[in-house]
Amino acid sequence: MSAAGTGATGTGAADDAERREVVQRGLWFEEFDTGVVYKHSPGRTLTEADNTLFTALTMNTQSLHLDAAWSAGQQFGERLVNSMLTLSTLVGLSVAQLSQGTIVANLGFSEVSFPAPMRHGDTLYAETIVRDKRESRSRPGEGIVTLEHIGRNQRGEIVARAVRATLMQKQPTTDPA
Repeated sequence: MSAAGTGATGTGAADDAERREVVQRGLWFEEFDTGVVYKHSPGRTLTEADNTLFTALTMNTQSLHLDAAWSAGQQFGERLVNSMLTLSTLVGLSVAQLSQGTIVANLGFSEVSFPAPMRHGDTLYAETIVRDKRESRSRPGEGIVTLEHIGRNQRGEIVARAVRATLMQKQPTTDPA
């Protein structure tokens, strides 16, 4: 394989041995601190195509998401982004920073709310607050972290909020032997 294909610069084996490597990952259980707020970047603009595809894939035939003529005569005057797409995207925006490769499982969601609607073309911005953490009583090497996800649109309005309990890996220990 060529140097370009391996990511090497062609400067030689000695340089390769000294090269520092950074692998993107989420946080280990020990790295979470209660009360810390994580701002996730970039935001995600939700389009009409995103909404229609998600709504069709999940078999949600609610006219509020699919029928422009019907929705025009309703309270909001237009179709709205499916709230489950908003929730999924909100959590997804946190993955690279918090749980990529370090989560074991989602344990549950609570306190889910959608105080304002997302409209086609709105951009969702996410932040996460670490509410609580504790070591697992039944699974050594893992801990439970409770996260509050807050989603805002481009005008700063809260459009989604959810509390999520996650089972996170503890940092692997290295055997000195």
